[in-house]
Amino acid sequence: MSTLIFGLLTSLIVSFIATPYVMKLAIKVGAVDAPNQRKVHTRIMPRMGGLAIYLGYLVAFFLFVPYSSMGEMLGIFIGSTIVMIVGMLDDKYQLSPKWKLLGQLVATAIVVIPFGLKIGVVNLPYTGSIDFSSGWLFWLAIPITMFWIVGVTNAVNLIDGLDGLSAGVSAIATATMAIMALLMGDHKVAIYCFVLLGAILGFLYFNFHPARLFMGDTGSLFLGFNMAALSIMGFKEALFVSFIIPIVVLGVPLWDTFFAIVRRIVNKKPISSPDKGHLHHCLLNMGLSHRSTVITIYSISIFFGTMAILLTKTTKWTTIIVMVALLIVTHLATEIVGLVSRRHRPLINAYRRFRLKQAEQQRRTQ
Repeated sequence: MSTLIFGLLTSLIVSFIATPYVMKLAIKVGAVDAPNQRKVHTRIMPRMGGLAIYLGYLVAFFLFVPYSSMGEMLGIFIGSTIVMIVGMLDDKYQLSPKWKLLGQLVATAIVVIPFGLKIGVVNLPYTGSIDFSSGWLFWLAIPITMFWIVGVTNAVNLIDGLDGLSAGVSAIATATMAIMALLMGDHKVAIYCFVLLGAILGFLYFNFHPARLFMGDTGSLFLGFNMAALSIMGFKEALFVSFIIPIVVLGVPLWDTFFAIVRRIVNKKPISSPDKGHLHHCLLNMGLSHRSTVITIYSISIFFGTMAILLTKTTKWTTIIVMVALLIVTHLATEIVGLVSRRHRPLINAYRRFRLKQAEQQRRTQ
């Protein structure tokens, strides 16, 4: 336990000390974020703050992650370093989406192919298991794993729209995975999570509203890549519930990204086109303040994290029932905040039609 605490404190202190220097560096090299019609902030802000997170993580990684546990973790380190560099280049030069995607694919290929981080065995309820470690499924595991890592990396990047939002949500997801690793007795995943968590918290002091700098793609791509890779490493070979736990842990960025895609399809816009329809935009439009919006999304993230931890202790049928309930609640919340649009609200509209029929029947019986 002392190793975990020292790892967290070391990365936190390094990240905290490095952040003001990274802020000056961002301004000096011109890595700044100017306001526009899609942005919430109203003044020029330095970005590339994710470099401070990386520095805290870098120092603690080599001090506290045991060399006997490197293997896949070294692959995650190399891959996350590559996406961090891609993020820095984007913060400075505004790379095109195809170059950012190429960098993510290279980083993902490195962690998946030479270092072997892939989906393992998925034990489905009552129908046996799917073993991705041999035969033709071995080759299918590679594109599935790469799709997951790239998808989550970009999902975390998409929610980076308010002060402290992406960093806070990533911290909650990392803390959740750390707790679950400890419960499962996986010390190597736990120490990695503690190291990453400390680096995020050291930076979050400067990034929470009102922020003094943004993490930029340097931070959001780095954190997203780590979230995705850790979710596979920690839960790749266990029960059915382990197949869905990463989805629940990363509930907020995946929820926001999924309905962003749905929203753009419904509105007949390109999937990659930016808009102001994300979860944080919707909450702001409902009248919440900047700080209240961030805290609300933190609360939702904590809810998802708590549910993920509880799911590890439930039976298969209870897991299925809880997941169905989560899907219904999530969809209802989507309609309430207008995450797709104010017109497309099937559950709410069905309830309103039901209430109207009830009222009509009561009038007829009177």
